[in-house]
Amino acid sequence: MEKIQEYAAQAIPMIVLYLPKILLAMVVMWIGKRIARKLSGAIKNQIQKSNNDPTLSGFLGNLVYYGLYTLVVISAISILGVEATSFVAVLGAAGLAVGMALQGSLGNFAGGVLLMLFKPFKVGDLIEAQNFTGVVKDIGIFATTLASPENKKIVIPNGPLAGGPMVNYTENGVIRVDAAVGIGYGEDISKARTALMAVLNANSKILQDPAPGIFVGELADSSVNLIVRGFCDPAHYWDVFFYLNEESKIALDKEGIDIPFPQTVMHQAA
Repeated sequence: MEKIQEYAAQAIPMIVLYLPKILLAMVVMWIGKRIARKLSGAIKNQIQKSNNDPTLSGFLGNLVYYGLYTLVVISAISILGVEATSFVAVLGAAGLAVGMALQGSLGNFAGGVLLMLFKPFKVGDLIEAQNFTGVVKDIGIFATTLASPENKKIVIPNGPLAGGPMVNYTENGVIRVDAAVGIGYGEDISKARTALMAVLNANSKILQDPAPGIFVGELADSSVNLIVRGFCDPAHYWDVFFYLNEESKIALDKEGIDIPFPQTVMHQAA
């Protein structure tokens, strides 16, 4: 009992001394976090209004938020009585150790900076990178988020993304759609071309400039393979691709043009 009273006697002054500091530090953390979030949001909105670039606004907004929040944490720790200079020194040493352990994350951050500087794509572009294809939804500090054609969320680290090959289907404004259609060797190519050109001209999503066309792509083993080619807005790529495959089959069937399948002819020896 005497020990408990002794511990209580020692604890009460400590509580009286540190409780106000702890409460004040918590208030600073709460207010500082809200201010950092509002300032980062204001920066995002201002950049979007000035140059309508959601890519840059999102990246800089996140960068400002985490920078301000770090200052808030340092301020809260200083309120508790920890020397700011000592804390910064410890934080620097810890940051070096963590940096050595998280070299990939630092590489991803550097990759994010490179993406902002060189802008190989922007939010809303359809790209292919790291064996994934999708529309860019967000470019963060460490990773970029895509939405696949199946509407799956794809997160790609910025380091490999910035350092690897990449295809931007949106950058040039239009994208070419090719559909391969095979016809029999005995069929009239001109008749097939007329039927397929009607398919190309019937869809308003297929542009007339650049002009669509039908080309002989290959003289294959069992068929003459025609390439049905049209151009469209990148956002309409899959719609046009599926349209060409389906409507090409329907058009050739209406004209009685045979679409052969691979087959083997056996001859009996005399």
